[in-house]
Amino acid sequence: MKLDARQIEGFLRDPAAAQVVLLLGDDVGLIRERAKRLVVAVAGSADDPFRVVDLDRDTIGAVAEEMTSIPMTGGRRVVRVRDVTDTAHSVVQRVLDSKANGFLVLEAPGLAKGKLRTLVERAPRGIAIACYPLEGRALEQEVRSVLTTAGVKVEADALGWLAAHLGADQAVTRSELEKVALYAGAGGTVDLEMAQLCVGDLAGLSLDDALFAATSGDVAAADRALELAMAEGVAAVGVLRAGLLHLQKLQRGRAAMDGGLSAAEATSSVRPPLFFRRVGQFTQALGLWSSEALEQACLRLWEAERACKRTGTPAETISRSAVMGLAQRSAVARRR
Repeated sequence: MKLDARQIEGFLRDPAAAQVVLLLGDDVGLIRERAKRLVVAVAGSADDPFRVVDLDRDTIGAVAEEMTSIPMTGGRRVVRVRDVTDTAHSVVQRVLDSKANGFLVLEAPGLAKGKLRTLVERAPRGIAIACYPLEGRALEQEVRSVLTTAGVKVEADALGWLAAHLGADQAVTRSELEKVALYAGAGGTVDLEMAQLCVGDLAGLSLDDALFAATSGDVAAADRALELAMAEGVAAVGVLRAGLLHLQKLQRGRAAMDGGLSAAEATSSVRPPLFFRRVGQFTQALGLWSSEALEQACLRLWEAERACKRTGTPAETISRSAVMGLAQRSAVARRR
């Protein structure tokens, strides 16, 4: 079965009735956090050598044997498998058909609707939990909640800026907000300058580096930053969704230019305000992309996301091709 948002927290605390749990979606940090909570809930520890075994998709063939193993210290055996794809369908089917007492946790970043997800959702002892990045008002509420819990207030423009620059990965988001709260101190207030100062050097912003470089025509920089972002664990579909958000921000800036503002004035009008290091690239991109070209680029990224979910081509290949396509198009415009 699949759980809704209200049921997930209760299940994470007490997953005893389940045999197989599938964690899927684009928020890699949230998938890992929930997987760890499930392991601890059943085994008491995430690294108990007698009760917990970690596998990856290349060693998934050992799942059936591990699920039937009886720990020397008693209790249920917990098997955690990372980077699972639809190819695990037959292995998981055998587990569900068995009477194995073990507990199987499957981490499947980027997995879309397919055989594996359908199998787990329909199984009486199978649970599927979607882990997607927070957006919009839900993300702002999360930012405010984390800071409030730390005894810190946040000004409206700082809240908007933080929500615009965080959210792709919950683990990274919480880590960065804890850093902001520590800087502000208990009873302090986070303003825009403080937010930009604390989060401006975020390592996870390598994806932002890739997108800003791509739309301003720096092909080499876009390629390097995208490679780093993927190495950090950014999901392929997450790359495309971040790309769409970036293009939509450019669309708002371009609309301001079409209304009579200069590129610099249009950049200054963007809300929430851009981090100062991004202003030059954003202004340059506005001069390279027309409203029509931006609309076509959004459509291509949307089609690329669909291709990630409906074709056999590796999602990483599709997303890389889409972003580098933006970079090459911008580079051509720069040479004109």
